[in-house]
Amino acid sequence: MRRNLPRGLFGRSLLIVILPMILLQTIVAAVFMERHWQMVTTRLSWAVTSDIGALIDLLHTKTTPVDEAELISIAQKRMGLTVTLTDNATLPAPKPVPPFSILDTTLARQITEQIKRPFWLNTSDESKFVEIRIQLNNNRVMTVVTRRDRTYASNTHIFLIWMVGASLVLIAIAILFLRGQIRPILALAKAAESFGKGQKPETPYVPRGADEVRRAGLAFLQMRERIERQMEQRTAMLTAVSHDLRTVLTRFRLQLAIAETPKDIENLNRDVDDMNQMLDGYMAFARGQVDEQQGMLDLAALLDQLREGAELHGKTYESAIYGPTQIIVRPNSFGRLVTNLVANAWRYADHIRVEARRTDRFLTITVDDDGPGIPESMREEVFKPFFRLDEARNLDDTGTGLGLAIARDIARIHGGNVTLADSPLGGLRAIIRIPI
Repeated sequence: MRRNLPRGLFGRSLLIVILPMILLQTIVAAVFMERHWQMVTTRLSWAVTSDIGALIDLLHTKTTPVDEAELISIAQKRMGLTVTLTDNATLPAPKPVPPFSILDTTLARQITEQIKRPFWLNTSDESKFVEIRIQLNNNRVMTVVTRRDRTYASNTHIFLIWMVGASLVLIAIAILFLRGQIRPILALAKAAESFGKGQKPETPYVPRGADEVRRAGLAFLQMRERIERQMEQRTAMLTAVSHDLRTVLTRFRLQLAIAETPKDIENLNRDVDDMNQMLDGYMAFARGQVDEQQGMLDLAALLDQLREGAELHGKTYESAIYGPTQIIVRPNSFGRLVTNLVANAWRYADHIRVEARRTDRFLTITVDDDGPGIPESMREEVFKPFFRLDEARNLDDTGTGLGLAIARDIARIHGGNVTLADSPLGGLRAIIRIPI
């Protein structure tokens, strides 16, 4: 059975819609319609049989003579019965009763219960009329012909037509809606397949459809953006490593060629230290702290450590925390994120203020300083790896231009971001915002 089921989401969704509808219609047709046919046919047959019984009683009355011609006329006009009286006649041989004929069964039962005389029925489906013959006294036979719809619920098919027609309309509407819901999923699959093959889609992917599909589409776009950004950063890192190390190696060759004094040896050692610092920065940036597990971090303890660092550098430091201080993050990487931003602040400013505010959904940390700040047009550029501002001013001690790039990477690993703005203190404001 599983092999024969549709494999696509569209076909399976149609089955989910159509199978319950078919089951419901089957139950309605088997139970409700059967009872409806039986009940209506019984009432109609009872009414016709009662009229015939009344005519027979009038014919056999002993107190008042009955005009048979007038009785037949009244039966035609008032009861819709065509009556014929035949003398010296007998009933034909009984016809075989169809096995599933509700009319034959019901009408025969009513005649047996009400009239209690021998009878013969002709309820052929090919005719619009029903013929009933009843044996009377003195070898007379009463033949009654009436319309079939007077004895049988013949208009029930209209309900069936409406039920089936409404079901077809509902199925058509369901198909249209399902196609509209499946199309965004197919677009997402196509976009993911194109990205996996390294191809650019002909049309940009835009999340559409139900909320769940939109969320999956947005998650895919964010994933694609992160992967592309990481690929660009790694490419830029390799380029910068090659350039920076080639510069240091060139200095090595020159100093080795002219090294004669202790000062030359000191310069070589300084170059070695610079290279170690650059390599440490490159390795930290390449790792991205991806493998670290989440754990509990105390914000108050982290801000106290930053206070000690600022005071060691002779800076004025203020901090405030609003809300719970215990948060679940990647402790080492998150600590490095905040430390990088505060270290940038005390490197170029004298007064630093850190404020942490936690709500039910987000943790927001702002780092304000009174330093020279960064021009608004350059606030996104400084997050690019190895980017350096004019006037030879670097944003980290190592001189690799990776401090803010690492900070934003860590924030995005936590599902948030780092942005820059103007500070009320007159310098730069760095804003960390991550979901909790």
